[in-house]
Amino acid sequence: MPVTLAEKIIAAHARVDAVVPGQIVVADVDVAIAQDGTGPLAIQQIRELGGGVAAPVVVFFIDHTAPAPRSELANAQATIRAFCRESGATLSDIEMGVCHQRVAESYAKPGDLIIGADSHTCTAGGLGAFATGMGSTDVAVGMTSGKTWLRVPETFRVEVTGAFAPGVSAKDLMLTLIGLLGADGATYKALEFGGSAVAALLVHERLTLANMAVEAGAKAGLFASDEVTKGFLREMGRESDWRPLAADAGAAYERTIAFDTGAIVPMVAAPHTVDNIFAAADKAGTRVDQVSIGTCTNGRLEDLRAAAAILEGRRRAPHTRLIVTPASQAIARAAAREGLLEVFIDAGATVTNPGCGSCFGVHQGILADGEVCVSTANRNFKGRMGNPAAFIYLASPATAAASAVAGEIVDPRQLLPAP
Repeated sequence: MPVTLAEKIIAAHARVDAVVPGQIVVADVDVAIAQDGTGPLAIQQIRELGGGVAAPVVVFFIDHTAPAPRSELANAQATIRAFCRESGATLSDIEMGVCHQRVAESYAKPGDLIIGADSHTCTAGGLGAFATGMGSTDVAVGMTSGKTWLRVPETFRVEVTGAFAPGVSAKDLMLTLIGLLGADGATYKALEFGGSAVAALLVHERLTLANMAVEAGAKAGLFASDEVTKGFLREMGRESDWRPLAADAGAAYERTIAFDTGAIVPMVAAPHTVDNIFAAADKAGTRVDQVSIGTCTNGRLEDLRAAAAILEGRRRAPHTRLIVTPASQAIARAAAREGLLEVFIDAGATVTNPGCGSCFGVHQGILADGEVCVSTANRNFKGRMGNPAAFIYLASPATAAASAVAGEIVDPRQLLPAP
């Protein structure tokens, strides 16, 4: 029987010939992760279970409050460092960057089953892995046993054709999709992306789409592993980790959703839900106090290039702060080599160390009462950036950069460099 990507990967890890949606399975785990917000609880659970770490790859990331802004957070990070020394788990410390970007760079392989104590673990689906977020206790069990339980999800096929117009990106497509489905429209489904436009997408855009699958309620976002995947892994020095992987022709999907990317325009998600979607042009003129470019959604090198293309030779509006946070150390190094960081500084930006930065709402860019931020992050819930009296609009790097220059939300196509 032809199967979807999710069914194919889960069956292999459950060591059975086939699985069907709704079936409960116990499956082998390839990679298990936690971060500094969820890691201490996972460690506590592992110790209560009396075990060590048994999953093939176990990584703890210190990225959400890096460096620590308060003593209690520093103490939690000390707990993680001590556990990694004792157990042999891998530590990704404060200088290395966001867990989801680091997983893509260093750990995820096509066909992997990845669990993480962070909802955006699904990012690794951009590399052909079944990756999903879980609670700290479930992840602790996966770390110490090397196994987890799953309900096999139904799959929505997102069929994408055409080509993006200048100034439009995968972030705009994903906001459009979430607006169509609603924040809970794909609850516990797998979103499998395919079609001619998806085959042409580079990995950084695939990661963006997979990252935000959970914002429609999805269990995972998945892409076939193809020559584009192989090229990315080669760049990461991991070409031997590549293998081709795709859904079977004729696989059964619960729903198919079709998009022509030529019809997609720059979008924003207005406060306070990710599915509160508008064309950027429809919110033009909204005053912006802060712009944040980075996060696990859009902090990759190509995202920084897109922002720099608009910011070069320009400066942020006097009343608009601009914060740029590369997603990983590798990205920060590459951006420095290309001169992108200089472009940002010349534009009046504050460039922070790799990590989650202002997105998590603990430090490096908390908003004041009544302020408006345009962010390239994945969530705009009330209080998400540290102040429930502030307002967050989600957008692409191009829209965010253009809004920093204008001091208000604008359609970025107005500021694109001449072709």
